[in-house]
Amino acid sequence: MVLVSTALITAFVAGCQNTDSWVEAQAASGWPAQYGDARNSSYQSTAGADALRLEWTRSVKGDLAAAVALGSGSYLAVNAQTPAGCSLMVWETDNRARQRWCTRLVQGGDTSSPLWDGVDNLYVGQPGAMISFPPTQWIRWRQPVIGMPTTPRILNAGHLLVVTHLGQVLVFDAHKGIVDGAPLDLVAGVDPKDSERGLADCRSARAGCPVAAAPAFAEQTGVIVLSLWEPEAEAPVLVGLRYRPGQNPVLSQEWTSDAVGGGPLASPALSSDGSTAYVNGRDERLWAINTADGKPKWSIALDYLAQTPPSVSPDGLIIAGGGPGAKLVGIKDAGDNGEVKWTRDEVVPLTTSSQSGADVAYTVARDGEDGQALIVFDPADGRTLNSYPLPNAGGWPVGVSVGHDRRVVTATSEGRVYGFAPA
Repeated sequence: MVLVSTALITAFVAGCQNTDSWVEAQAASGWPAQYGDARNSSYQSTAGADALRLEWTRSVKGDLAAAVALGSGSYLAVNAQTPAGCSLMVWETDNRARQRWCTRLVQGGDTSSPLWDGVDNLYVGQPGAMISFPPTQWIRWRQPVIGMPTTPRILNAGHLLVVTHLGQVLVFDAHKGIVDGAPLDLVAGVDPKDSERGLADCRSARAGCPVAAAPAFAEQTGVIVLSLWEPEAEAPVLVGLRYRPGQNPVLSQEWTSDAVGGGPLASPALSSDGSTAYVNGRDERLWAINTADGKPKWSIALDYLAQTPPSVSPDGLIIAGGGPGAKLVGIKDAGDNGEVKWTRDEVVPLTTSSQSGADVAYTVARDGEDGQALIVFDPADGRTLNSYPLPNAGGWPVGVSVGHDRRVVTATSEGRVYGFAPA
């Protein structure tokens, strides 16, 4: 009888262990935000579809400057700049983009994408505030910040990284909306009441916008890497921060680096182990930077100005960023140098390439004089697998998002969104 009672007590205690971890926010399994994961790798492990069919198109009735975010289920979120009505929209990817809900945010923050967690909570910024929504349009929490939040990132289970365009860095409890530790201010003398100052410079990454691009974070190292254009400086620099969960301070600045020629342009992308940041320089070179100290490992000439970040696979295959005049280029990180593995001079990628597994990648490229097409290619050699013209595409493409269900969604700056399904 004693043995039976002990067993029952043991089972009861085991059953009452803390299970909070399942509700702590983790990134969605789809394409949770612009550039995919927190490392901005634009890579996901799901084997992508090499044959697609255009399933639907829809307009946000406004402008876009950031990619669509895809959740763990069938929802997408898009943050638009609209003259009236809704600007933040949630649609169903598998139901011809049927709108689930929408709401209007304070305008001016369209360069930032929303972020999905794994249970369909949404995180998005507007000038002066960070907001979280549940699976409905009613606000979970709203907290004031100084500036406009760039695309947010999940740091580790339950914690949210927010870096504003005016250089305020905060860690939130993603569930409660409470700031964890003291914010870190990278720019001195900022007026906390003027959260829209310099926003007009963010889209073109000019000096008036101190942090014009989303940061990158690697949980393995706890390092956050971002670009910073300090007041009166001639060019932006890279900054390395350290995130130490449970410690005081929770954030610290570790290094500043001016190694990138002409200053960095667009967001950094981190290697799978977090030890290397790959950054476009304004000198038309791709730079590999040691995230431990900000020192350069190598650089390689691209011979064009890459205006979007590179994408990085776990085995170190880097596909250089896109932009007007770009080429589709595959580069291998060989440790102390970068090796060009292949080049497609005739393909002009206008977006960051999104890699889906080892055999498939996507980009939007120039198609004829004025058109655009979604290109499916083999990242091993750059060979085109398929090409799909984007009907009535205007402006410029803002990125390619790949869902856990192998659906592909891309959009243009004029607000037209295209949903593709595996053929």
